[in-house]
Amino acid sequence: MKMVKRECIPAGRAASIEKSCYRRKHRRVFYTQHMRSALVVLSLFVLGVCGVAQTPTASTFPALAEWKDAVVKGDASALKSFYSATPAPQISTTSGHVDTDADVPYWVGLKVRSMQFRVAESASPQAGVELFTLQVKVSGANGHITNIVEGQAWQNQAGVWRLVGVKRDIAKLAQPTQMDEHIYPTGDAHEQMQQAINAAGKAHKNILVIFGADWCYDCHVLENAFHRRDIAAVLDPNYQVVDIDIGEMNKNLDVAQQYEVPLDRGVPAIAILDSSGKLLFSQKKGEWERARALGPGDLLALLKQWKPERK
Repeated sequence: MKMVKRECIPAGRAASIEKSCYRRKHRRVFYTQHMRSALVVLSLFVLGVCGVAQTPTASTFPALAEWKDAVVKGDASALKSFYSATPAPQISTTSGHVDTDADVPYWVGLKVRSMQFRVAESASPQAGVELFTLQVKVSGANGHITNIVEGQAWQNQAGVWRLVGVKRDIAKLAQPTQMDEHIYPTGDAHEQMQQAINAAGKAHKNILVIFGADWCYDCHVLENAFHRRDIAAVLDPNYQVVDIDIGEMNKNLDVAQQYEVPLDRGVPAIAILDSSGKLLFSQKKGEWERARALGPGDLLALLKQWKPERK
């Protein structure tokens, strides 16, 4: 995820500001205002990694309700007032980065008739900063439904809460309703891999290796997708699936390196092996780390491309 928890980007990208976001809760660091703002935006993209206490809610953070009200009313002026002027907010969408002047028209252009949202994740990584992952359902003109996942980073600027970071994707897959499902085993990953190779050899399957962690929002999206009937129909008969836990970017890094998966590009990330354990394919550009924006066709295309040939 690279935004509120998400895009599930590890702490490595925050190294220029702080060696590891995991250490933030264990030490006191002083920043200039510019550095604080930069850290806020970085936190937006690594929220799930840092494992900070998830305390704020929509009911305890009035700015969310006010933002929603402005969206529903299509009030461009009110919406723009929520965005930080200095520093300028970092706004990431599936299509690329945009600025405030492009983001506000996006919401106004939806012509919202009604809007529902739930806070999927929230955290307070430091004083004056609140992070959220929102699952938004918008009913627009002619009853058109748009499902959106939006990460937001809010910063208290002189007593006023402003948006300093946004990550937005159109959700094409079912999104997780809770984040407490245990996906990634804590055992010996090398033993897991050997067991998978043995099982794949007997069943004449290829091996799908998935690197991720239970804190990762997009990892839960991918796990849910694998249980869809259309995807499971391709996955189950053709692949032996192995989930490899990366911890807080401090576990099984050698396994990821062995299969040429650069974890600094985000998780979930995959490698595909043949039944003997030979590497066939690995993701090197973070292709699935934004799983919330993938569609069923994206997953099916890759699974069909690399499934074993049947003789």
